Amino acid sequence: MTINATSVAAIGAGRYRVDVAAATATSHEVTLPRDYLATLGLPTVPAERMIEESFRFLLERETNTSILREFSLPLIESYFPDYRAEIKRRLHP
Repeated sequence: MTINATSVAAIGAGRYRVDVAAATATSHEVTLPRDYLATLGLPTVPAERMIEESFRFLLERETNTSILREFSLPLIESYFPDYRAEIKRRLHP
């Protein structure tokens, strides 16, 4: 799926709103656990960049209307076992 526009905005401590513009626009609320970036070996990656790239990953595999409306970022790996390795490859400094 081609992303027309994706915006990420902080809405609270560790919580972000992601809006995806597509044929059917969607909004999602994503939680990024405090130590998750460090766990992945990506402690210097900005949270917004991590979430944006995670949505790119998801949108390459499913439509925006299929993505959960609210979830914690580590949940992606439960659905897509290659997520951890792929996100590290994409964002490794």
